[in-house]
Order: sequence, then C-alpha cells, then structure tokens
Amino acid sequence: MRQKIARLTSNLLNPFLVSFVTIVFIVLDSTKSITGALKWIALALLLSVLPVFIFVLYQVRRKKLDSIFPETSGQRKMIYVLASALTAIGCGVMWYFDAPEMLTVSFIAGLMAVVVFMAINLYWKISLHTAFISAAATILTLAYGTKAAWVFLLLPLVAWARLELRLHTPAQVATGAVLAAGIVSGVLWGFGVV
Repeated sequence: MRQKIARLTSNLLNPFLVSFVTIVFIVLDSTKSITGALKWIALALLLSVLPVFIFVLYQVRRKKLDSIFPETSGQRKMIYVLASALTAIGCGVMWYFDAPEMLTVSFIAGLMAVVVFMAINLYWKISLHTAFISAAATILTLAYGTKAAWVFLLLPLVAWARLELRLHTPAQVATGAVLAAGIVSGVLWGFGVV
C-alpha cells in the first residue's frame, strides 16, 4: 500500500506537471487579460515543458530511456541538454518579446538550475521531483505571498515518496530541494523581483 501511494504521489507531483501548473500561475499573476495570459502560457509551455515531455515519451517508446524519469546518468544527460537548450532559447524569447517579468526571471532561474543539476548529474543523481516542487513553492510564495506557502507542504510528501520508492537517498532528496529553492530565490532577488 505504501508503495502504491508513493508511486501515485511521484506520478502526480512529477516535474512536468509541477512546471506546467507553476507556469500557469506565474502568468496569471503577471498579466492583466486572459488573452495575454493564454498567449504567454502557450509560449512558455512550447519553449519548456511540452517539447521535453514529448522527447522523453518518444525516447521511452523507442526504448532509448528506461522510463519517463530514467535512473541512469547517461540517459538523463540528453534530457538535461535538451532542457538547457530550450530554456536558453526561452530566456531569449521572453526577453525579446517583453514577457511578464516574473515569467522571464523564472526562465532564467530555470536555466541556471538546469545547468547546475546537469553538472551534478555527471557525478551524482539529484532528485528533480523535490527540486521542482521546492522551486514551485518558492516562486509561487514569492509571487502570491503567504496564501501560496501551503505548496511547501507538498515537499515532505514528495520527498517521502522518492525515498519510499528507493529512487533517491535522503541526501539526494534534500539537495534537490535546497538547491532549487536557493537558485530560485537568488535569481529572483538578484533581478529585483522580490
């Protein structure tokens, strides 16, 4: 039963879905019209979450990846390279087309996090599940204030699930969460968004 709950938690609070929801809420907080919000949401998703997700699904189907969240460092490497390239392009597009500031700075924070995690991946496996939920909780709390702080309550649940499934060590789970929150906070503070 514990394994089923842990698997369900990991699947529901996965980095792709967490990113999707975070982008939607960042944009809704930063734009004045629904039309503008839909435009920025679509563009942000097309430059980040959707292509990586489609690539991963395609590679799983071709049996080039063992799962949507691969275990081996070599399999994760190509995902990191694609994510960093797309995020770098996304940063440029957001800046050029004058996207909402919080969205642009979030893309910059995302790029920095992906590069740091990609470097760590060369030597060690870090928990992206805890990293993404921690980053989301940090960004949403900074954008929406204390009414969004409840998202931090999902962090121990995700950490427990990753540990229960024996996919990470406590150090990998904690490092993912702490690094993500630190990078996001540092970038948002550095750009004067908070």
